[in-house]
Amino acid sequence: SKEKISLTPTLDVDAILQKMSALYADEQVNTVDGVKIDLKEAWVHLRKSNTEPIIRIYTEAKSPEESQRLAQEVMQKIGGISQAL
Repeated sequence: SKEKISLTPTLDVDAILQKMSALYADEQVNTVDGVKIDLKEAWVHLRKSNTEPIIRIYTEAKSPEESQRLAQEVMQKIGGISQAL
């Protein structure tokens, strides 16, 4: 799945990515190029855009439906974090 979430230009995207890393601290998290979260049977990769106030969300799972569900779950969490900032 390939999605993106639009944010307001005033939000600190790096802070959002750090909070997402913390939410998934029990999983294998790699922060070399954005935030990649390796789950038991899926993965999520979050990358900020350098030209737009968005976060790109890539997911892979056993099925397209599961991948899309995972992307929607991550987008909801990012939305919640962005409202709290």
